[in-house]
Amino acid sequence: MTPLSPLHASLLASGLILSPLATLAQTLPDAAAVARYANELLERQRIDPQGPGVAVLVARGDEVLVQTARGMASIELGVALTPEQRFRLGSVTKQFAAALLLRLIDQGKARLDDPLSKFLPDYPNGGAIRLSMLLNHSGGMKSYTGIRGYMHNPIRRDLSTQELVAEFKNEPVDFAPGAAWAYNNSGYVLVGAVIEAITGKPWWDGLSALKAPVFYPAGDHLIPGHVSGYTRAGEGRIAPAGLLSMTQPHAAGALVGDLQALWRWNQQLHEGGFLQADSYRRMTTPEGPAAAHKYGFGIGVDTLRGQTLLSHGGGIHGFSSVLQYLPQQRVTVALLRNADGGMNLDGIGRQLAAFAAGKPFPEPQAVALKPEQMKGFEGVYSLGKDSRTLRLEDGVLTSQRSGSMVLRLTPVGPARFAFSGSPAQLQLERDAGGAISGMRFIAEGDGEGEFWPRSADLPQRAEMVLSDAQRQELVGVYVGEGLQIKVFVDEQGLLRAQVPGQPVVSLKASGARELYLVEVDARLSFAAGAGPAGGVVLLQGPARIELKRSR
Repeated sequence: MTPLSPLHASLLASGLILSPLATLAQTLPDAAAVARYANELLERQRIDPQGPGVAVLVARGDEVLVQTARGMASIELGVALTPEQRFRLGSVTKQFAAALLLRLIDQGKARLDDPLSKFLPDYPNGGAIRLSMLLNHSGGMKSYTGIRGYMHNPIRRDLSTQELVAEFKNEPVDFAPGAAWAYNNSGYVLVGAVIEAITGKPWWDGLSALKAPVFYPAGDHLIPGHVSGYTRAGEGRIAPAGLLSMTQPHAAGALVGDLQALWRWNQQLHEGGFLQADSYRRMTTPEGPAAAHKYGFGIGVDTLRGQTLLSHGGGIHGFSSVLQYLPQQRVTVALLRNADGGMNLDGIGRQLAAFAAGKPFPEPQAVALKPEQMKGFEGVYSLGKDSRTLRLEDGVLTSQRSGSMVLRLTPVGPARFAFSGSPAQLQLERDAGGAISGMRFIAEGDGEGEFWPRSADLPQRAEMVLSDAQRQELVGVYVGEGLQIKVFVDEQGLLRAQVPGQPVVSLKASGARELYLVEVDARLSFAAGAGPAGGVVLLQGPARIELKRSR
């Protein structure tokens, strides 16, 4: 019998593990039902069988309920994707690195409150940075992936750990150690550097203790079954993933693995006593500035249908991933995609996990509404500093959260809508006089949800037709701190923009040097003057990012 993990022991003590869903196995869907549901979800994604794909695993306890794949492992060679193949894991790597450091702490070789200077004596202000701050993104150092221009050519170089640390160690910090929270890849490079300082070996050497293989992609080693990664290039074309040296993701994102390895890892970490009880508790309990962001040590801590959800996603050149775990039902969901966008893996995973745990999201049926029935729903709805804009476009009601993408809504009632590819729904509400007073956002499709009052009428978008000469003055590649944007004219003569690794978006003009993104709540304000614009400012939500023309 598998011994109780620290988390299982605490759940048992609290009585949570004795819920009807946990004790009445007959209420849980069997493997055939989960497989049918998984196939339905994948069908809704409309995955091109000749394009990049996705591999999916759902397990409950020691039983794999479904393991399947869609799409191509190599488009060039015509090789189909299978569930056994291996993918770059991206930031899912962080929980492996965190656990390896915590394991060394369990062995008495370090403490969570040790200063970084104990292991890297020459790191600036290392005496104020605790190991726990590296693990939960509260260290404040500059994330090297956010250094201006770094993700272009600099990311392609092979670097040692010492050389990689030197890239960011002297950069201005974002905040004092422990004063705030910001997702930080440099912090996890430092986690790897600390492991190496303690052991005298490469940071990934401890992975040999795992029950299933997870690989570090050393440059002179082949990894059997490693699939090709893809991205969206200009005009929406599928292209090979951008180049990077896999020495640089380091302990923040370098590992390669498959579905079975991730499942076995979840079992070993959460159920198999890989860590001592106190270390595991710290890993899965957000603390300090990280608490508001629901982030432990390399793991996000959230709820799903009333249950604890432990998860992390990953995104890296040509690949995206998510690994989720519901401890109450011992449910693992892993999704691996060989493309760096185009699919909401976290949303799909949450739906699969809820179904496998016997708490499926509602499956509302679409109804037909005429545009005139939805026109009155347009407007701005606000909650605190956040807002959602509902807009009718080509007969479809859309929702756009401030600073985010435009999402299509499907009517499922006279005043109720479901989000495509997500369990979330919204319900429009009226006041005593019959006027729309607000909307209720229901994240899991049922329950009371949050009320967002209607705060303003729909803002009108000015649209200006630019001449060919005016458009050409804006076309170019603009580079700023951690960001690159390409502005171009497509084959249909329309202005478009693209950030490497992200989908192409449409641009419309509100002025000769003012563009707005159609699919995203963002604007581009180009430098004034005659001739080609020398720079542009991206305005998205509260963010203001200055970029300069590079070509």
